[in-house]
Amino acid sequence: MLIIILGICFTTLGMDKSVFQTIKALDAYFHGTLEGSEDAAVNKIILLLRLPRITLAILAGIGLSIAGAIMQSVTRNPLVSPFTLGISSAAAFGASICIVFGQGSFFDSDAGIIFCAFVSSLICVFTVYSISNKIGINPTVIVLVGISLNYFFSALTATIEFFAKQHKLEEVVQWTFGTFNKSSWNSVIVCGIIVTVCLVFIFRYNLKLDVIALNDDETAKSLGINPETIRTVSGFLAVLITATIISFTGVIGFVGLIAPHMARIIIGNQHKYFIPFAGLLGAILLLCADTIGRFVLYPVNIPVGIIVSFLGVPLFVHLILSAGKESMN
Repeated sequence: MLIIILGICFTTLGMDKSVFQTIKALDAYFHGTLEGSEDAAVNKIILLLRLPRITLAILAGIGLSIAGAIMQSVTRNPLVSPFTLGISSAAAFGASICIVFGQGSFFDSDAGIIFCAFVSSLICVFTVYSISNKIGINPTVIVLVGISLNYFFSALTATIEFFAKQHKLEEVVQWTFGTFNKSSWNSVIVCGIIVTVCLVFIFRYNLKLDVIALNDDETAKSLGINPETIRTVSGFLAVLITATIISFTGVIGFVGLIAPHMARIIIGNQHKYFIPFAGLLGAILLLCADTIGRFVLYPVNIPVGIIVSFLGVPLFVHLILSAGKESMN
């Protein structure tokens, strides 16, 4: 409910209209009077530009934060997020190939860029789990393999950027910053379906994630829990959420790391409450970051990926220092 209220409030920021204009626009749409309404132009801006952007920001914040929370729990590593597995670098590489080499074809379109970014992310995940499975799936191995692939895909993307023409290079760099400028109801629908379905499965593992996060594998097995299965399934769901979101928004880092930490410090590590609260904090963080990016240097629109880092770093450091002082006392 809080997220819905915030979303409605954020839609009219920067416009000479009240918050109730969003409600009026929705009412006109559902009653079929949008075209003939007095504020038809304003209503279309709200319904076709502002609302999809706000909704995608909320979904991205929820999805990336919960994905980060899951990865930190199953690896028992507070520095892990889905991006540690190289997903963001892989997505950037897939998008870069389309942008630079996909001239005059399907791969030169937004759909082509999204498709290649998503496929590249899945290839990265499959590689991480394949290598880890041969060595023996455990938290340390997964993180090390992910970091290696992160550097590998970053090197591939840098190579493409080195040979790219100037106008193509600018587009690649813009995509890697992360932005909601190309939000649409199609992207909202796809992300909403994937995030919702994955969350239904994730919430079924709440108690098992509590055990895995707080105990070693042997203890979990003694309680009838298979940590390898839980780690594989929940990890795949977290990666699927992340890959889907960044395929539409570009690379948005840090929120999957800071929001779970904030939630853990504020509300504790019981996943029944920890996961939803992490999603709430992530949604608020991205909403605020996107709004600040749109207005701080208006009319220049600063990508949300940059703003969220500026906001997140001092807040994260403050929370860590506060938690450290409390533990000392």
